[in-house]
Amino acid sequence: MIGFGFTTPLVLTALLALPLIWFLLKLTPPRPAHEVFPPLRILASLLQRHETPAQSPWWLTLLRLLLASAVILAMAGPLLNPRRDHLSTRGPLLLVIDNSWAAAPDWRERVAAGEALIAEAESRNLPVSLILTADDSNDATPQGADVARARLEAAAARPVPAPRDRLARLLANAFQAQAPGSAVYMTDGVTLAGKGLAEDRTLATLSALAPDRLTLIRSKDDSTLAITGVRNAVEGVEVTASRADSFGSADYPLSAFDRQQRAIGTDVLHFAAGAAVGHGLIRAPLELRNEYASIAIGIAPNAGSTYLLDDGAKRRRVGIIGGDSAESARPLLSSVYYIRRALSPFADISQSNSNDPGMALTGMLALKPSALVLTDIAKLPGGPGRALLDWVRSGGTLIRFASPELAASEGDDPFATVPLRRGERSFGGVLSWSEPQPLAAYPDIGAFADLPRADDVHVRRQILAEPSPDLAQHTLASLADGTPLVTSRKLGAGEIVLFHVSGEPGWSDLPLSGHFVEMLRRLVQLSRSTIGQTGANGKPEPLPPYRLLSAEGALTTVFGSAKPLNPATDLGGIADTTHPPGLYGGEDGYVARNLLPVGTELRPIPAVVDGRAVDSRPLTIEQPRDLVPLVIGLALVLVMLDGLAVLWLNGGLRLRRAATAAVLPLALLTLFAWPSGPLRADDGKPGDETLRKRLDTTHLAYVVTGEEAVDAISRQGLAGLTEFLAYRTALEPGQPEGVDIARDELSVFPLIYWPVSATARMPDAAAIGRIGAYMRAGGTVLFDTRDQSEHAFGDTAVTPNGERLRTILADLDIPPLEPVPARHVLTRSFYLMTQFPGRYAESPLWVEAGQGGNRSSDATPVSPDGVSPILITANDLAGAWAVDDTGNPILPTIPPDENQREYAYRAGVNIMMYMLTGNYKGDQVHVPALLERLGN
Repeated sequence: MIGFGFTTPLVLTALLALPLIWFLLKLTPPRPAHEVFPPLRILASLLQRHETPAQSPWWLTLLRLLLASAVILAMAGPLLNPRRDHLSTRGPLLLVIDNSWAAAPDWRERVAAGEALIAEAESRNLPVSLILTADDSNDATPQGADVARARLEAAAARPVPAPRDRLARLLANAFQAQAPGSAVYMTDGVTLAGKGLAEDRTLATLSALAPDRLTLIRSKDDSTLAITGVRNAVEGVEVTASRADSFGSADYPLSAFDRQQRAIGTDVLHFAAGAAVGHGLIRAPLELRNEYASIAIGIAPNAGSTYLLDDGAKRRRVGIIGGDSAESARPLLSSVYYIRRALSPFADISQSNSNDPGMALTGMLALKPSALVLTDIAKLPGGPGRALLDWVRSGGTLIRFASPELAASEGDDPFATVPLRRGERSFGGVLSWSEPQPLAAYPDIGAFADLPRADDVHVRRQILAEPSPDLAQHTLASLADGTPLVTSRKLGAGEIVLFHVSGEPGWSDLPLSGHFVEMLRRLVQLSRSTIGQTGANGKPEPLPPYRLLSAEGALTTVFGSAKPLNPATDLGGIADTTHPPGLYGGEDGYVARNLLPVGTELRPIPAVVDGRAVDSRPLTIEQPRDLVPLVIGLALVLVMLDGLAVLWLNGGLRLRRAATAAVLPLALLTLFAWPSGPLRADDGKPGDETLRKRLDTTHLAYVVTGEEAVDAISRQGLAGLTEFLAYRTALEPGQPEGVDIARDELSVFPLIYWPVSATARMPDAAAIGRIGAYMRAGGTVLFDTRDQSEHAFGDTAVTPNGERLRTILADLDIPPLEPVPARHVLTRSFYLMTQFPGRYAESPLWVEAGQGGNRSSDATPVSPDGVSPILITANDLAGAWAVDDTGNPILPTIPPDENQREYAYRAGVNIMMYMLTGNYKGDQVHVPALLERLGN
């Protein structure tokens, strides 16, 4: 909203004098004309009728009234968008700012608005009480404005919701003696709604302090979004999100990223009109979906619009092998029927149709499932049985169900979880005196630790376990009489689980209950990595923070006050500063904790307290603009017009009509188009400032190929090498620069990295000619075909990138090349090296042959400093150097070896030192001879 104001509005009362000025101007005629008296002139004028007007013309009067009005307005100090809010001086300023995840996109605007309020309080000598709602500790006691300003400048948005429930206690202790004069709440505009969440009463708490003024400042953009759930379903990854603004329909881009932050899946998140919850489905094959590491909404990134995935979010492939042939004829009596229906919502099921258990098992293991379910099978043949044992030891999960065959089996069972009694136990039969047994509460540890007790499940038949001292350690669920219902046993990296009942309703009510689905889901997840398992004391081991999510939605290694997370108890609920959203564990495995649990919804904060609307203001307020110079300029224009009018009326302006028509536009153009600053002879052309910046600091450069992925790796690779150079050497390069070889000035770069791509657009002849001129002028181009070819250059180059390189070099004057010799300057310019690896290590680094006085040919002169104008490799140097924003490598080396990455960085250092020092290192071999000659 645009508004006007004045710094000294009392001056506007002078406008009341305008009628008097108008009256005086009407009564005052123009000055009489003076004529020369010669008689002949008098006689000549007798024939002319000339009248002197008694009043000034109306248009001249209007012009002078406008001039007087402009002068009065300029003296009043007009302002555009003046500040309308003024703090009350009856008490301190209470400034409450939400620095939560939802405040991250406009955090700088919040700081600027807060600093403006603190500055106004300082000008009125008011103390300030600053509260940052997402911080762990707050001192609400009013303090000096300088202290509040320093706290606000040091503050940052946190990746957690603001716990506003503790605000009442803070304010009650701080404002016991005096109420605040002004209370300003700068909200993120979002409150959470869901099971167990109370209503937000922040405005009511502030209103209870009885301030003179209560103001609510909120963002202009109310489209705050947060992902509240991700499920790997049958057709794809289902994403559920909530928004604060639920008025119109809206669509938002949805992307899935792998661990290298590459987008490998996209879709649209749709919100219907009036709906607070939206849905999206990213369709992709199972193998690709299992590579997803995070899901993000394509708006201003924050901790709510980014959802992290761990191994538990992967959709498992589960194989089912059943020995019961009744499934097709009597499906409701088959265990496979109930198991398949229970697993289908969260797993891809493969079922064998073979009646031979050995053949069925062999075929199923070939599919590499995450878990296997065996029903109605007591024993397996030797070969397939040994293969199954090896599969479990390597990390698989085997789930078995009891059956009459298992109850009647004899001998040692390699797949048993605990020793079993022969036969089965029946409840509630004709010959049984006991009633069907209900389930007991689940143990505090194990896969079912936090499940509620299944009161609606009763067991009528079961296989009993032999009593043993360690039976309780293997029991995941038991009946009310203490006998095991589900037992498990670790075997290598995998696990075997046995249900002591069958998978059909004949033995128990379990297959008909929702607990059956949840139990199988959790057991299938046992095939994930071993993180979060129980320690030596039988309790889950806490997981340290590994990568935490910032408020802006990026993974960082800044842990702050984060504490280790217990995966059994701390994964549910809303994230807080103790356990912020992120990844907990280590490189071998981790669990993901996200901002909001499933079912949470976002709601806008209502600007109403006790039925009364609260004064609301937008977060971004236009700064006041002084209009005095503009009004004074208008007054000067009116003075000029008045002078021209007087000259014209008195006959002093004797110009032709065309010239008169050109005077006024020319005068106005001169006034408003006059340059704001002095013109200098050394004023540069467009782009000179960028050129000067590149001259002031050494920059690494790369050729922009037009392929986004290739250019991104080049930029991140040179950025990683820049950091390494600044850390290991005295050179402190600036940020890498991407160059267009057809237009940019190349001479300011000592080295240009060119990632050769056969799919990129081929440079034209003029661009290649500019590269040739750059090389002849002393620059060096590092060509990298990135294809691990041992023959990156030469007649044997057959790779597409190698062919493209040969095409580029065909029109250039290239000297003879050779792999870097053993005593070349490159091998000792900084580090002592014998090879120059990147992501790959097989390709040599090619340089100009015969440098340092041992040239084999003088056909092509080298640069004066002995630096080769061309370097060629196929080892993908930029890929090895590339790091993300947190400094972590983006691409793995091949083979995986961090020592190879270190040598790749060292190769980059040697190349840069070679470019900058030339043959300095090579000349050092002559130092002893020179010193000896000087001594003589």
